[in-house]
Amino acid sequence: MIECAGHPRAFETAFKATAVGGRTVTIGLPAPTALAGISPLTITAEARTIIGSYLGSAVPARDIPRYADLWREGKLPVERLISSRIRLDQINEAMDQLAQGLAIRQVIMFDEEDA
Repeated sequence: MIECAGHPRAFETAFKATAVGGRTVTIGLPAPTALAGISPLTITAEARTIIGSYLGSAVPARDIPRYADLWREGKLPVERLISSRIRLDQINEAMDQLAQGLAIRQVIMFDEEDA
C-alpha cells in the first residue's frame, strides 16, 4: 500500500489496508507536528513493514547511471514526460503553467534553435 497524501489519517488508512506480511510505503510529507496512531502490536504480530521514501530515496551515484542505461536501451522513455521545451526568457510563463496544472515537466533550452 502506498500513501501519498502526507496526512496522518491517510497514513493510518493505508496501514490498515495493508495485508498481513505486507508493506506500507509513505511518500507524502506531513506537517512537522503531525502524528499518526499505529499499533506496534499489529506491526509485530502481523509482520507488516512501514517504509518512508523521500523523493524516491534515490542514491544518485547508483541510480542515475542505471536510469541513463535504461533510457539508452529504450526502456525508459523520458521524452514522453516532457510537457514542453522553453527558452529561459519564458520561465515566468512556464512557472504559471505549472501552477495552473497545464504542464508537468518543462525543459529549459539554452540554445534558442532547440526551443
